[in-house]
Amino acid sequence: MDTEARSTERDRSSEPTGDQEEGSRSVRLRPGDLLSTGLRRLLAGFVVIAVVLLLVSHFVMQPFLIPSGSMEPTLRDGDRVLVNKLAYRFGSEPGRGEVVVFDGSGYFGNSDYIKRVVGVGGDHIVCCDEKGRIEVNGEPVEETYLHPGDSPSSVPFDVVVPEGTLFLLGDHRSDSSDSRDHLGSPGGGFLPVEQVIGRAEWVGWPYGRWADIKTADGLAAVPGGTGSTGSASGAEAPKARHG
Repeated sequence: MDTEARSTERDRSSEPTGDQEEGSRSVRLRPGDLLSTGLRRLLAGFVVIAVVLLLVSHFVMQPFLIPSGSMEPTLRDGDRVLVNKLAYRFGSEPGRGEVVVFDGSGYFGNSDYIKRVVGVGGDHIVCCDEKGRIEVNGEPVEETYLHPGDSPSSVPFDVVVPEGTLFLLGDHRSDSSDSRDHLGSPGGGFLPVEQVIGRAEWVGWPYGRWADIKTADGLAAVPGGTGSTGSASGAEAPKARHG
């Protein structure tokens, strides 16, 4: 009897008490709970990614849609370009030959535009010399990036770019409304540097057009004019207008 009693006591001690059973149930997760936890984590991840992308687009790199051909052949209608919004945030300024996106409000029109910097503050720009070339600070510039068949300009001009402003032209000169068209307007066709949004650096779409957007070496190499610093160191996207 003593042996049987001891055996019975051992069996009972090995059985879980009510508290032990409740504790075991408290850590069990049903399949529905696991699914709910996974979804919450997935949604949280998407939110973090979305916030990061918004911050990058707002402060670092923003896509712009090219809606016309005024920068051909460099950029085509339908291209989406990536614009470096930090390029001029730390003391650097746009340099000759660079392609920039800018807010044209009050100067070119109430929209964003994309053009090439042909002159910076202090530059003397003349069109055209006896060979039909633009001269910057007395130096003729071979503009190999122009649209085939275009001349540097059908409109003659002789300007000195005020300090803190830019003189901007499209690569497709016969199909571009740019600084030449605003010479008699308020601002004289010159754009304040602070209106620049950033430097266009890559064609990101379509796939077959992937390429970096090069600075025009001929313009960048021109010696600076009076007070000029020369070249600076260095879903649907918003539209950067040309015309």
